[in-house]
Amino acid sequence: MAGIAVCVPISAKVGSGPTSRRQKCSSSSQSSANLRSLLKFSKLDEAVRMMELPDSGYGSIEADLESYSLVLHACISQRSLEHGQRVHMGLLECRSHGSKLLDDPNLKTKLITLYSVCGQLDEARRVFEEGIEVGLASKSMWLAMLIACSRNDCSKEALLMYAKMQHQFIRPCNFAFSSALKACSNMLELQFGRAVHAQIAKFEEPPDQIVNNALMKFYSDCGSLEDVLGLFERMPQKDVVSWNCLIGGFIRSNYLFKALDTFRRMQFEEVSFTLVTLTMILPVCARLTALSSGKEIHSQLLKSRRRPDIFVLNSLMDMYAKCGAVTHCREVFNGMPNKDLTSWNTMIMGYAVNGFADEALNLFDEMINVGLKPNDVTFISLLSGCSHTGFTSEGQILFERMEKEFGLSPSLEHYACLVDLLGRAGRTNEAFDVMNNMPMSPGGSILGSLLNSCRLHGNITIGELVAKSCLR
Repeated sequence: MAGIAVCVPISAKVGSGPTSRRQKCSSSSQSSANLRSLLKFSKLDEAVRMMELPDSGYGSIEADLESYSLVLHACISQRSLEHGQRVHMGLLECRSHGSKLLDDPNLKTKLITLYSVCGQLDEARRVFEEGIEVGLASKSMWLAMLIACSRNDCSKEALLMYAKMQHQFIRPCNFAFSSALKACSNMLELQFGRAVHAQIAKFEEPPDQIVNNALMKFYSDCGSLEDVLGLFERMPQKDVVSWNCLIGGFIRSNYLFKALDTFRRMQFEEVSFTLVTLTMILPVCARLTALSSGKEIHSQLLKSRRRPDIFVLNSLMDMYAKCGAVTHCREVFNGMPNKDLTSWNTMIMGYAVNGFADEALNLFDEMINVGLKPNDVTFISLLSGCSHTGFTSEGQILFERMEKEFGLSPSLEHYACLVDLLGRAGRTNEAFDVMNNMPMSPGGSILGSLLNSCRLHGNITIGELVAKSCLR
């Protein structure tokens, strides 16, 4: 790659003397204005080329901190790894010509942030460690590296980074607190998180909304509902994230009715729900088989004119399926602009658990025809549906197709479905053979299912053998 042209001073190109200096100032000012204009209109490629090539059509630009900082900021905003790498290469080229620009902590911080938002944590580490080696690591670099680790789900490294900042006597700030708390949430590090909370309480500035929400999410994820409730009541301002954390806290502690009541209270307070809220509360309606509440939420979503994502639509389908409203489930399915495997599995499950095995099998064939490969969840739904509707032969064929046609090894759950399928049909001898030839030990559910089938169909011989297996 060609080095950034401005490594060579512009004055060397335009001559010397008063006239040359005036020309240089005018040219530099115009070039700087051109650069800002390009960035303002998101013409990042042209801006980077302007810095790389002196005759790009926009004029060359002086290699100053401000120019590089502006361009790197644009790379971060647009998450453009390619352009950011080109700027970084240009800075390295400038260094080879004696430039000290890359030693600037501000530029290093921006490079760390660039690689962080683009998911290139190893590159971010290299920039940071280079600064450490030459003794140029600033507070902003430490903070950027902490945020990078947290953002890229390297939670243990993020907490180590936070601890090292304390040893370096770098005072934390709200950005550091929220990043550390996110890492604690991911690792369920209750003790470490409480220590961070204690530091926040001693901090001279009150925590901002982001930190308060991070605290709530941390305690919610760790199952400390009492702390979640206390924080929520003390918060000076509560936004939708705060309410989501409270709802999540109730769900994780299995207080499903309270979660639903909190959602209603949130609406009473005129706090608009988000798609995240819906992906949390719709499964609550499904678990409680609260069809009327689920329908009401669906109606509110339609009235809001928000475009639901695939996660919300799948949650809606799941709610309707588990509440027995198969027709509504199919309406959502038919109206989806895009369907993933979960969408198809949910609809198949909806038919299967509600006694519509024929429809489930037809939809399975349709799914294969559109080019989607089934997974283990697909076959659990189908086998379960066949078992409950007496489709014994169809279930056996599906079980065989799993491995032969789709390369899926049956799990304990699939064998449990097959044993139940045969047992319900009175074919307890075959079910017993399946159980004995399984590649894994049968669980209590399989033994119990077969024992019950033997009782219902009067197979005392197999029943005694199964009972002995239960006692072992």
